[in-house]
Amino acid sequence: MHAKESVVLLHGLARSSHSMVKLETALEKEGYDVVNIGYPSRQFEVEKLSEIVSEKIVSETADAEKIHFVTHSMGGIIVRYIQQHFPLDNIGRVVMLSPPNRGSEVVDKLAAYWIFKLINGPAGLQLGTSSEDLISELGPADFELGVITGDRSINCILSLMIPGKNDGKVSIERAQLNGMNDFKVVHATHPFIMKKKKVIDDVISFLNSGKFERE
Repeated sequence: MHAKESVVLLHGLARSSHSMVKLETALEKEGYDVVNIGYPSRQFEVEKLSEIVSEKIVSETADAEKIHFVTHSMGGIIVRYIQQHFPLDNIGRVVMLSPPNRGSEVVDKLAAYWIFKLINGPAGLQLGTSSEDLISELGPADFELGVITGDRSINCILSLMIPGKNDGKVSIERAQLNGMNDFKVVHATHPFIMKKKKVIDDVISFLNSGKFERE
């Protein structure tokens, strides 16, 4: 059904492609050609990571007429950077799960500590909310975009750093992006949102129709 449509999966910061395997399996059953890309998220800044990912996309989706994306956390920032600096002409629909589209206050408060730098690497330091952070330089979505974020946290300490409802890393407000076509809040945490069956169903719904399922 979707033989000439590829779906690129991009994991988040300090994660691996293994975190997206459940999504990969579900999308393959839908008939999509799925490319689950791993990248060294803790080793380089977003700019270099975007180059690495872009090269992999080009080489692994050469025959695709349309390239969709499903991203977790920082993976969404990489798609935005790619589209701003070396855009894909055949980009299709994009679903971002818990993206820090407007940064995270966690980075604002913890970036100065060596343990944060050790765990998250140089890219993690770029995900703050100030006008000097990389995210502020990225524009609104110029592609068809759906955003799903969570309102449940398993890290009460980090949640205390974030104003309003959040998933332990990103607030509901800061997950949103100008230009998005649909937005949904689910009862899920930041680390595990991509594994929830309801979220996977919503991802498939958006890729197929451009909108999320509604109760």
